[in-house]
Amino acid sequence: MTRKFSLVHLTYINWNPAEMIYIASLTGFDCVSVRTICQGLPGEKNHDITGNNALFKATKQALADTGLSINDIELAKIDSGTTDIRKYECHLEAAASLGVKNVITNIWVGDSNFYTEKFCELCDIAKQYGITVNLEFVTWAKVTSLKAARKLIESASRANAAILLDTLHFHRSRVTLDELKECPKNMFRIVHLCDAPSFIPDDEKSLIHTGRAERFYPGDGEIDIAGIMRLLDEEITVGIEVPNIKAVEVIGATEHARRCLEKTKRYLKDNAFL
Repeated sequence: MTRKFSLVHLTYINWNPAEMIYIASLTGFDCVSVRTICQGLPGEKNHDITGNNALFKATKQALADTGLSINDIELAKIDSGTTDIRKYECHLEAAASLGVKNVITNIWVGDSNFYTEKFCELCDIAKQYGITVNLEFVTWAKVTSLKAARKLIESASRANAAILLDTLHFHRSRVTLDELKECPKNMFRIVHLCDAPSFIPDDEKSLIHTGRAERFYPGDGEIDIAGIMRLLDEEITVGIEVPNIKAVEVIGATEHARRCLEKTKRYLKDNAFL
């Protein structure tokens, strides 16, 4: 069994893609997941490789130097302002030229007819570049559950559509293992691992804070990661997404990344997944 471990950009979003690739190589990862589509969030750095030729070249060189790959880019989100999905095409084209095979999306608008149409359009454009669209359900978004994500995937009926399962959102959206068991394993190409306390806040501010700034290393919380992993394909790509501001302040971002992989592999080994 061969597992690929990917360092997910949100673990430390301030790295540019080239820097992140070198650090992922130094700390033992197989690949990276980069946020090259800027979301315009407060304090967010823009890592757009389509508008920065120097960064694109540096990223390409980093891949050549390390032998790593980029597993996926994010985030081609669909919201009320996403009237022209073609705005993402330049990002998909640039990613494809670097060998990327996946893009992540999620849904931030409640009109199901609208977001289904736009999701299908995104899949059709991505298909031209050999890219699969991975829909991540996010607890504080509009498509918030596995059930809703599966419904969209099945309604879209696109061969290059999949679901990204994040263990934090799985737990906090109160998805059950029975729901996951009912899904075909080939519906999932990527899983994002992290941990958290079992307690689920009922306010959006707290949900967002944990999601973006205070996730735990796998095994340090109370999410049933082992139960989830048992129901996924053995060779699914494991993205490690553990943003934790306090940890980075104390031990630095590089050591935090190293511990992310070390703790994840230890947890998977202890639970007979490695």
